[in-house]
Order: sequence, then structure tokens, then C-alpha cells
Amino acid sequence: MSTTHKRVLLLLAHPSQHRSEVNIPLFNAAKAIDGVTAVDLYGEYPTFDIDIECEQQRLIEHDIVIFQFPLYWYSTPAILKEWQDLVLEYGFAYGTDGTALKGKTFFCAVSAGGKEDAYQAQGYNHFTVRQLLAPLEQTASLTGMHYLAPLVLFGARTVIEDDFMARHIGQWQRLLKALVEDRVNVHLTAKLDCLNHHLDTIIERER
Repeated sequence: MSTTHKRVLLLLAHPSQHRSEVNIPLFNAAKAIDGVTAVDLYGEYPTFDIDIECEQQRLIEHDIVIFQFPLYWYSTPAILKEWQDLVLEYGFAYGTDGTALKGKTFFCAVSAGGKEDAYQAQGYNHFTVRQLLAPLEQTASLTGMHYLAPLVLFGARTVIEDDFMARHIGQWQRLLKALVEDRVNVHLTAKLDCLNHHLDTIIERER
């Protein structure tokens, strides 16, 4: 019997994939997991001509939505903003009769060039990654989605030299499999800055 309970939609936004040492390996690892639909937004829409109906149908058909991207100037790459502006329409995602996303789960899988201690109140960037992604958290709130703290690969510039990539891919696949099998306690992520150090807490044992 299949253990698949949830359908996961992963939207990758990376405009410089030929230079990606982190996001493309993570994207490829996600594609290998049953129950995950992995979409390369720049690959599908190189001229930003986003098919709104197609993207809305994808959202309807999935239970969990993930934005995967490198943190660019404390925000998302441009195509993700365009995607949000066009796809999350009034009457679909919010407003009168806009309940298509209500009850779904949403979070971001992010790579950041700086080390983890740089993303703190007293650090170089002054804010945590979760704080920097507050507009996305509020988007989830407005559309009725459950928001999970982000999964963040810190120190992305040196992740290969630091020999951390394999470990992060393992964490990533573990989280995705648990999401598909409905073994992630969404409510335990409410006050976390990021998921990285808490997978043992939020992921329930296999049933």
C-alpha cells in the first residue's frame, strides 16, 4: 500500500542555474521523491509569460507548496514575485470566494550566502531569515495557508568546501518524504526561526 498522503508542489526560482552548486542538486533530489511535483519556473517561463490558469490548477491539485530559491537581496528572485502578483489573484487566493489555498501548507527552502550567525539581530544582516521573509508569511496568512518556518542552507558560498552539501540534501529529502507521508507537525514550527535544527522534533515516526 502506498504511504503517500499529501501532494507537494515545489517551485524553484534560480536565474543563474549554470552557476548553482546548491539549488540544482537540491531540486534534483526532490524530483526523485514520489509525491513531489518539481517545477523550474525560469525553465518554464524564460520570458516571464506565466500561464496563470496552469499555475492556479497546480495549486489546487497540491496540498503543500514550497518556494525554493537563493536569497537575493533579502528577498526572492524576480520571477517568484511575478508569479505571486499574477497567480494569487483576488477571488482565487484571497477576497470574496478566494479560498483555493485555504488549509494548505506553505514554506520556503532557501539558500543564503552568509553563515547562520550573520542572520541574527546582532549579526551582519540584523534579521533572521524568517523575519526577512515576513511578506511571504503574511501572504500565507492572508490566503489561509499554514506557514512553516523556512529550511535554510546557510553558508551556501562555501558549502562544497565545508563538505556540508550531502548532509543538507539528506535533511531536505527527509523533510520532503515526511511531508508527503503527512508526518510533519505543522504547529510545532510556529515559533521557530528555521527548521534546520528541529527536524527530529517536528517529524513524527513512520507509522
